[in-house]
Amino acid sequence: MDRRPGLSARLKLTLSYAGFLFLAGGLLLAVVWVFLLRYVPDGPIMALGFVPNRSDLLRAFVPRAITALAFLLLFGLLGGWILAGRMLAPLTRITDAARMAANGSLSHRIRLEGPNDEFRVLADVFDTMLEQLESHVTEQQRFAANASHELRTPLAISQTLLDVARNDPTRDQGDLIERLHTVNARAIDLTEALLLLSRSDRRSFTREPVDLSLVAEEVAETLLPLAEKRKITLEVTGEATRIVGSGELILRMVTNLVQNAIVHNLPDGGTVTVHTESQYDVSVLRVENTGRLLPWELVPTLTEPFQRGTRRVRNDDEHAGVGLGLAIVHSIVRAHDGSLDLTPRPEGGLIVTIRLPRLAPVPSPNGSLAGRWDVR
Repeated sequence: MDRRPGLSARLKLTLSYAGFLFLAGGLLLAVVWVFLLRYVPDGPIMALGFVPNRSDLLRAFVPRAITALAFLLLFGLLGGWILAGRMLAPLTRITDAARMAANGSLSHRIRLEGPNDEFRVLADVFDTMLEQLESHVTEQQRFAANASHELRTPLAISQTLLDVARNDPTRDQGDLIERLHTVNARAIDLTEALLLLSRSDRRSFTREPVDLSLVAEEVAETLLPLAEKRKITLEVTGEATRIVGSGELILRMVTNLVQNAIVHNLPDGGTVTVHTESQYDVSVLRVENTGRLLPWELVPTLTEPFQRGTRRVRNDDEHAGVGLGLAIVHSIVRAHDGSLDLTPRPEGGLIVTIRLPRLAPVPSPNGSLAGRWDVR
C-alpha cells in the first residue's frame, strides 16, 4: 500500500524526549523567576558595598539560562536518539522477520532475548505464529501433492481402459463400462471429500442444535447392512447430549468414524460400539472397534490425508473410501472447537474419542427447560 512518507518512530521519540527535557528546563527557569527574581528590588539598593538589583541579576542570568536551555535541547536530541534506538532495536528485528515472512521465508525465528517486556511478548507471539504458518503451509503442500497423486490415478486408469477399448474393438463393452463407472465413482467420491474437507476448514457452515445420540442412531441404522455383511456387531449406547454445529458435517463425521470402524475390523465376529454421553461442559462421542493391533507410533498418522495404518490407500473394496475419512473427521472436530483422541486397544482395534462443547439447557423462569439452550 502506497502511503505518504512520514517521520520514523525513532525520530518521533527523539523529538519527544528533547521537547520534554526542554520544557522541563523552561519550567525550572520560570520557577526561579516567579519565586525568586521578582522579589528582588529593581532600583538602587542602599547598602554598604555593591548589591545587585533585579536588572543586574537578569543581565547575568538570562544569557546563561539560554545557554543551559540550548544544552538541554542538544542533550535531549542526542540522548533521545540513542535511547530510542536501543528501545526500538527489538522492533527492528521483528520488522525484518515480518519482511522475510512476507517474501516467503517462514523458517526464520526472532528468538528475542532479554526481560519479559512487551517487545519480548510480541516476538514470542510472532515466532509462534510463524511456526504455525510454516506447519500449515507444509501440511497444505503435502496435501496438495497427495491429492494430485490420488486424482491422477483414476484418470490414468480411465485413459488406459479407453486405450484398450480403442485398440481392441472386440472387447466386452459391458465390462469396460462397468469398470469405467467404478473408477469414475471413486474419483467423484474423492473430489466430494476434498470439497467437504475444504468447507470444514473454512468453517463456512450454519450452526444449529444437534443431538449426538440421534445422529449416532441414524448412522448405525444406515450402516447396519454393511456391518451385517461383514458379520460385525454394531451397538449404540449412551445418553442424549446436544451440541451446536452443522448437522450435515456432524452426520458425516459420525458416518466416517463408524464406517472406518466396520471396514477396519476383524474378518469375522468383530464389534463396533458407539457411545454418547455428557461430561461437565463437553459432549463426548466414543467409537470403539475390534481389529488388528496398531503400533502407538502409527496412531497420530491416521488423521493425515490419504493415510491408513502402515500403507497408503490402495484398496479395491467398495467401502474402503478414499483415504480422507479421519482427516475429514479431524477437520470437522477442529471446526467445531473440539478435540479428537485416538487410542489403540491393547487387544487390537481402535478407540476414537471426540469431545465437543456441550449445549446445556437454561432453566426458564417457570422452571421449564424447553426451547432454551446455552453453549457451555
